This record gives sequence, structure tokens and C-alpha cells, in this order.
Amino acid sequence: MSDRRGYFTADEVRAAEAELFTRVPEGMPMQRAAHGLATVVADELRARTGGVAGRSVTLLVGSGDNGGDALWAGSKLRRRGVEVTAVLLDPARAHAKGLAALRASGGRVRDELGAPDLVVDGIVGISGRGPLRPRAAELVVGVDVPLVAADLPSGVDPDTGAVAGPAVRAAVTVAFGAYKPVHALAAPWCGRIDLVPIGLRLPEPSLAALEPERIGALWPVPGPTDDKYTQGVTGICAGSATYPGAAVLCTGGAVAATSGMVRYAGTGSAQVLAHFPEVIAAESVPDTGRVQSWVFGPGSGTDADARERLERILATDLPVVVDADGLTLLAAAPELVRGRTAPTVLTPHSGEFARLTGREVGADRVGAVRDFAEEWQVTVLLKGRATLVAAPGRPVLVNEAGGSWAATAGAGDVLSGIIGALLAAGRDPAWSAAAAARAHALAANLAAHENHPVAAPASASPLLAHLRAAIRTLRSLSA
Repeated sequence: MSDRRGYFTADEVRAAEAELFTRVPEGMPMQRAAHGLATVVADELRARTGGVAGRSVTLLVGSGDNGGDALWAGSKLRRRGVEVTAVLLDPARAHAKGLAALRASGGRVRDELGAPDLVVDGIVGISGRGPLRPRAAELVVGVDVPLVAADLPSGVDPDTGAVAGPAVRAAVTVAFGAYKPVHALAAPWCGRIDLVPIGLRLPEPSLAALEPERIGALWPVPGPTDDKYTQGVTGICAGSATYPGAAVLCTGGAVAATSGMVRYAGTGSAQVLAHFPEVIAAESVPDTGRVQSWVFGPGSGTDADARERLERILATDLPVVVDADGLTLLAAAPELVRGRTAPTVLTPHSGEFARLTGREVGADRVGAVRDFAEEWQVTVLLKGRATLVAAPGRPVLVNEAGGSWAATAGAGDVLSGIIGALLAAGRDPAWSAAAAARAHALAANLAAHENHPVAAPASASPLLAHLRAAIRTLRSLSA
């Protein structure tokens, strides 16, 4: 089993399709895609209405192969007793063979949506860029039933997930042959994503997601000969008189992530020990004792004393995670990490990214985080619902959280502690950041849904309380 799921750009998919066309008869890839799309639509009809025959589906059909996929799928649905209507957005450029197949099966062409049970979005595919054209946008706005998108939601950029105007928001997206970046970067627009294999031979992905099962299998847990030192000793330098809670949350993240020992340095010792008496606390970095990684920044302040502590930590040959106030300090003194040979992980949100780099993240988040990691020669975790992790010369890793429940004050403090614990256990920096993001997101989702008939936002404390349960869930997937 692969340890990651690849997401492939439009250019990569087109190249794979061109190679596929040399190996199979003409039209077979489209037939495979159409069969998969029709199967998913039929399953959705059955789940939502209790049956397939006698139900009604409207196809929104653009020009090109994406429209052809929808038309061929419509002909297959028609043969299963579904009433199928196609709305052609550009009749002169509609896929000729697909349209002929739909008409031969008894499907109809009309100018209006009608009153269908489901709508299929076959407006544009991976070659489409920019928002929906006015006529398409007008039709999409009028849809009041679930939409099933063919390959990707029209109006959403296939490579960046950017939405610059009217776009389809699908209940289900049927991905043809490969997952595309849009499926991770714009998941709220895609809904559930079903992959239909069509025989593509794909390259190594430049964007990938760690599989939850493999995260669970590789998460550090004590073996028969381990002790508290061999499992990894995490150093935390966080919190201040103004933000003592940051020390508690960051330290708690490392404790819950199964670090063998956590050592804390800072002014929040009393608060930290009140929550986690197993932590070994000191007031200064030199007095902390031996550690195998450092986390610096949550609530630490940005004064001269904070900078001195950061400089001391970065001067070591240990892996270091820099977050929050630490990033503010680095924005003024990037030389502290540039050229550093030991692993360094920076964890900015978009505002911190702009302060560090002097530019906004922009629509192409993957390109932005990759460039940052290359320029600074560090590992960068860019926060968001789709969290991105870039390391120099490596594929970018993405974690689609499945929700935004972790978008709450203090949640990032917990995340940095988790990453620090994984680094202390000897895990690779990029893997540590991506795996921590997965466990963190799962903990937030568990906290948000606990004892709530409708999910409610989770604060950082419940997120932390559910972190061990999240790790157990990931490990159970690999059992």
C-alpha cells in the first residue's frame, strides 16, 4: 500500500491521457469515465430518492470532452430508465458522438433545467479556467437539487482550487483517472469525491497527501525496549505572563502526542505543571536539560529576551519548530534560520507568511509554499483547511481537514507541540508536520462533534483533550 495519495495537475493528466490514447482504442477512456459517472449518479439517485428508473436527471453540457463524458453518461442512465435532459451551453460545439448517443437512447435536449432529481455538471473540465460564463452561472444558480460534478466543479481552478467568481458547488465529484489538486485544495466545492480509474499511467506526484493508515502505522509508540529517553525528549519554550495558556496548550500537544518526556522552559511553569505534572520545568533554556527537539514561539512575546531565547535554540544542532511570536521575530531576522543545517519547521498562517516573505500567499498556495521552502531551505507548514507542507526538493504534502473546526485561538499552539514530539522521536520534518496536521484536524473534528447533534466549533482545550483519541483512531486504521 502506498503511503500517500497523489494529486496531479492538468498538464500531468493531459500527458498521461495522451499516452493512454496510444494503448487503447479510440473512445475507450471516455466510455470508462462515462460509465463511472453514470454509476455514481445512479447510486446517488437510489440513495436520495429510493430508486433509479423513473427518476429525472438534467445534464449541464459544455463543449469538449467534459461535456462528452456527461452526454455519454446520460445515454447510459437513459438505458436504465432515467429521464435525461441535456442543456447545451454551446450547441455548435457539443460533443457530436456523445450527443448522438444521448438522442439515440431517448434523451432530450432542452433550454431549461426542468425539475430533475439530480443535476450533472459537465460544463468544463481540466482545461477550464476562470469563473462560469453568464449563461452557465445563471443555470447553476437556479439548481435546487444536488449537483454531481464530472471530474471537477466547473468554475474552480483545477490546479490551484481558486474560485474567482461563479462556480459549481457539488455534492459529489467524480474524478476521472486521477485526483487533481482541486480535490484537496477546494474540497468544500467538491463534496464527496469518487475516483473512477480509466487506465492512466501517472508520474510521481508533486502534490500528495499522507494516507491516514500509514500515519497510524508510523506514529511513534513505545516498543518493548523503549524508555522515556529513547521515545524522544521534546523541549518547549512558549508562553509568557501575557499568554500563559499558550505554554499549557503547546506543552500539552507534545505530551499527548506520546513524547517520552517533555521539558518546559519559560515563565509558565506553574500553569504547565498544574495541567501536566509529568513535565520537567525550568525557567530558562540553559537550565532545561537534554532534549531532542525544540518548539519555540506560541505566546512567547517578541521582546529582546524572547529573541535571545530563540537565537539560543536555533544555535543548537537540534530540530526546531518555530511558530507564532517566533515567526514574527524571524520576519525581522530571517538570517537566524537561513543557512541553518539542522531541521527547521516554520508554521505560518497566511498573515505570517506575508510578513516572512514580503508577499501574499495568493491563489496558488502550493506554488507559494514551495517557493518559500526553497528560498529559505526550511520545511514550511502553511495553515488552512487544506494545510500544506513543503520541504526543499520534495513533493508538497497536503492535509484536507474535512472541516475548519481547528480555526480557533490556541489550536496552532497544540499543533506545534505535536510536530515537536514527532521530531524528537526522529521522524522526518515534512512527515512530522503533515502527520501532525492530520492528527490535529481529526482531534478538532472529534471535539466539535462530541455530544452535539449538530457540530459546534471546538476550542483549543477540547481539541487537546481529544488528541489521544485521534491518534488511537489513526493507529486503528493500520491494524
